[in-house]
Amino acid sequence: MLSRPGAGGYYLLLRGGYAGERGEESPVTERELPSRNVELFPDLHPPLDPRSAVTEANRCLGCFDAPCMNACPTHIDIPGFIKRISSGNVGGSARLILRDNILGMSCSRACPVEVLCEGACVMHAYNRKPIEIGRLQRFAMDDLAARAQRTGSWGFPTVASRPGRVACIGGGPASLACAAELRRRGVAAVVFDNRPLPGGLGTYGIAEYKLRPTDSLREVEMIRSLGVEFRCADVGADVTLEELERTFDAIFLGIGLGQMQRLGIPGEHIPGVVDALRFIERYKTGKDPAVGRTVAVIGGGNTAIDAAVAARRLGAEEVHIFYRRTEKEMPAFAHEYSHARSEGVIFHWLAQPVSVVEGKGKAAGVQFVRTRLGAPDESGRRGVEAIHGSDFTFLCDLVIPALGQAKLVELLKESRGVTLNGDLVAVDRATGRTANPRYYAGGDCVNGGREIVDAVADGKRAADAIAARLPARQGDSHG
Repeated sequence: MLSRPGAGGYYLLLRGGYAGERGEESPVTERELPSRNVELFPDLHPPLDPRSAVTEANRCLGCFDAPCMNACPTHIDIPGFIKRISSGNVGGSARLILRDNILGMSCSRACPVEVLCEGACVMHAYNRKPIEIGRLQRFAMDDLAARAQRTGSWGFPTVASRPGRVACIGGGPASLACAAELRRRGVAAVVFDNRPLPGGLGTYGIAEYKLRPTDSLREVEMIRSLGVEFRCADVGADVTLEELERTFDAIFLGIGLGQMQRLGIPGEHIPGVVDALRFIERYKTGKDPAVGRTVAVIGGGNTAIDAAVAARRLGAEEVHIFYRRTEKEMPAFAHEYSHARSEGVIFHWLAQPVSVVEGKGKAAGVQFVRTRLGAPDESGRRGVEAIHGSDFTFLCDLVIPALGQAKLVELLKESRGVTLNGDLVAVDRATGRTANPRYYAGGDCVNGGREIVDAVADGKRAADAIAARLPARQGDSHG
């Protein structure tokens, strides 16, 4: 149950508690999420009011072979849900979205629609503004959430139970989608997560101005209403894979990636060096990091952009991003780069960190070396060479490395019969099944780190495959 008690902040109380270690029930205490963040991080794409939503919906051409649908990894019936908004059937619009994407609420806020559905809109061919699909989807999902708040029900139909139980390891989008799809087919599903609150990066790691923890957790509650069980437990420590194999018919690995990669340079462990995901998590959960006057962010991806923009809004006078390649090679989306520049973030190209400078027991700066790009290899990627004697020092109050996440393989090594493709889980892409027929996987641990909607698509495919191989008769296979 979610409520907003005025200026006191956002509060969350998960109905029914959150199962503790080894399945012991332990209630979740009320948790305050900072209302200050609503002011500091206003929505990047504000919600549409009803009149604006209908006006925007009526711009849609309703293409028969809608390219926007093909550009969406979950293939939401975009013309269909937009038409329902234009005709006033907003509830039907939300149900159509959820049919294809159970995390339609999160995706409407956090997905890079500029390069997915809206990027494929036929309006581009006429040099016109694309249909605001993301905001229309949010309009429908917000309406559904408001109805659920008023009525106490999300309106999902009751489904007869089928045999089988499935364990979903990890509380992020892939596991949530897999568990929800299984429950909609009558199969019991339990989500195991080692964090205090479920939702994965949706709750902890996506920039506040894209997706608030309250919205991520509201979506978790919607999935809980389907009958999905949540347990707070560290698989591998609190409960072993062997125990799960004895108790469950199938196991879905939605474990994401590991911690942010280390810089691998002297001084990276001293106070004042905070990796980007931890930095984002701290301000999203009310543990405001002291940013100081000047911040150095190291990396060129979307997470680096998110951290840099957050540092600006948290009060840093100057935020600088350093990337060892050029603007052309930067992996961040172009619209994210433009947004960061509009926020006043300063970019430095061809600069690689070599050490963190310490002063008074904390980070006081970063020593860099200038770089140049070498000749392209067979894949066309150009190597990076340090320029001898080009060292320089940048003074700052906070250093935020954002080099991407390391692959989480320790648990996978325990998964008997599950093979790896490098540091990722090897699966049959059509079904998500691993080399061990009882194990399935999806999300970042398979694709190396993509969008929420990609994880949802993986979870759905795996749920379809798992449900297809379970018996269809009534009863409980575990008695």
